[in-house]
Amino acid sequence: MRRVVIGATAVSMALSIAACGKAGDDKGKDSGSSSDSKSIGLLLPDNVTARYEKFDKPYFEAKVKELCSGCDVQYANAAADPAKQAQQMSSMVTKGVKVIVISAQDSAAIKSSIQSAVDKGVKVVAYDRLAQGPVSAYVSFDNEKVGQLQGEALLAALGSKATTKSKIVMINGDDADPNAAQFKAGAHKALDGKVTIAYEQSGLWKDTVAAQKMSAAITQLGAKNIAGVYSANDGMAGGIANTLKGAKISGIPLTGQDAELAAIQRIVAGTQSSTVYKAYKPEADTAAELAVNLLQGKDIKSLADTTVTSGSGDKVQAKLLTPVSVTVDNIKDTVVKDGLYTVADICTADYAAACKKAGLS
Repeated sequence: MRRVVIGATAVSMALSIAACGKAGDDKGKDSGSSSDSKSIGLLLPDNVTARYEKFDKPYFEAKVKELCSGCDVQYANAAADPAKQAQQMSSMVTKGVKVIVISAQDSAAIKSSIQSAVDKGVKVVAYDRLAQGPVSAYVSFDNEKVGQLQGEALLAALGSKATTKSKIVMINGDDADPNAAQFKAGAHKALDGKVTIAYEQSGLWKDTVAAQKMSAAITQLGAKNIAGVYSANDGMAGGIANTLKGAKISGIPLTGQDAELAAIQRIVAGTQSSTVYKAYKPEADTAAELAVNLLQGKDIKSLADTTVTSGSGDKVQAKLLTPVSVTVDNIKDTVVKDGLYTVADICTADYAAACKKAGLS
């Protein structure tokens, strides 16, 4: 009888030890990879461009939650550092993230990181910017059309002054961003042969750099000889507007892109003539749908209904959305109508009089 009790006790202890060992192993696995099958990564390029933190991130997270209640989103921002973004991607792969949505800070530099992730079974979606490497899908806007809309808006604002003798300053985006080349190509398509591009430089998507370039253009061309300024986005347009004001240059067209609140206010005030509105919610929603479908092994062809070729020569299924030009005449019908901003957001005390004149009050 004593031998039976001892034997039973030994078996019980062995089972307990085995159970504890198994629980410990599971716990270790969870802590190292908290989201093996239901985690989606979101990597955005910088925190200077207002749209990413204010719109893209929350819209994306909300749509993922709507489509997949058990999914979680792991987020990181590269703060305009390509090396940091590569580290962030590697970290997500190590944690077990199965789908990564990335807006590349440097589309070429991130290629090897994407290849490494894909080699480990991770699916990658290029967001807003077409990253190089074997990405599964891409969602953005017709970026050449964006540049064309900017150029056409500049010509429209020039009116009768749009002649081949009119000197235009052109401040483009960062060459590391493939979108920048498309914006530039679209703008040239609209402007070439109609005005003279007298000064053209990259502003690196930074307001400070764009301001410096604008100052150099004024020195080179003379304040009175500049008919208008093409700025590839609103952030740079802010720096350019300050430089123009400092040089006592007013009443000339200045373009932008992204429909940032500050840009809409400048348009109301007359210090910026136009921007391009790219509805962030449809873009973020589509990216979330693509990510969830890829996570669940579903087909994405109905969402990504066209094909593009990346800088690395990869054919990528894509969804390209339609951009819209915004001037003072259609603020109500675009950013206000879509709920991006309210009239109260735009028409603060400093802009009250201008808003009344523009019919926004």
